[in-house]
Amino acid sequence: MTAVVISQPMLFPWPGFFEQLMVADGYIYLDDAQFSKGSFTNRIQLLNGNDRAWMTIPLAGKGSFQKIRDLSGTGEEWRASHRSLLRQSLSGAPFIDDALAVFDEVYAKETVCDLLIASIEVSARYMGIGAERIVQRSSEMAITGTSWQRVLNLVLSAGGTRYLTGHGAANYLDHGAFEAAGVHVEYMSYSCTPWPQPRETFTPYVSVLDLIARTGPDARKHLSPTTVSWREFLKEEDRVS
Repeated sequence: MTAVVISQPMLFPWPGFFEQLMVADGYIYLDDAQFSKGSFTNRIQLLNGNDRAWMTIPLAGKGSFQKIRDLSGTGEEWRASHRSLLRQSLSGAPFIDDALAVFDEVYAKETVCDLLIASIEVSARYMGIGAERIVQRSSEMAITGTSWQRVLNLVLSAGGTRYLTGHGAANYLDHGAFEAAGVHVEYMSYSCTPWPQPRETFTPYVSVLDLIARTGPDARKHLSPTTVSWREFLKEEDRVS
């Protein structure tokens, strides 16, 4: 069975995101989706002592009414500012140089979209994840449709028989339509495996650069991907609510 993951490009996502990549045979960057203000497309959290701080790419026109592939940053100072913020956040981490090397390679990209995609691909490569994945961009696939129908069309175009997704998709997917088309939907069951952090309470919801800086070559050992069928997931959601 061919497992496909589809997601918008994001800036150095949290480690749980990379658990999806570990079980994916094919990955599609939804780069022609419209940018959503307040999303994780252009920002991520870093540790700041016992608190957290946002690292955000400032966008021209605030990204309003633009597709992700067309986003552009305002000015150039944010690149140096982000490196300084990252160095401060990761101060004392044993593999900070590895994290900064990943950051520097990514931030050498010219366009925002290329930078976002590189922040995932370079991080994954460092952790030895997904070398055999087939990676595509939706803008280059000429697939029509809207909402869940386009997602299904993209999965089928990639030869997928399994669609692996995050929890938010439960709000709009037509699971029956996917099954009728021969695609089994599975939801991620994120492990949120702890790694050493210099704060009182562990949080997994920070950039993957935190994991890399603090665990280095062992970063992948803190990722344990598992999935559940959509029926099981929805049943659990109903039980919780």
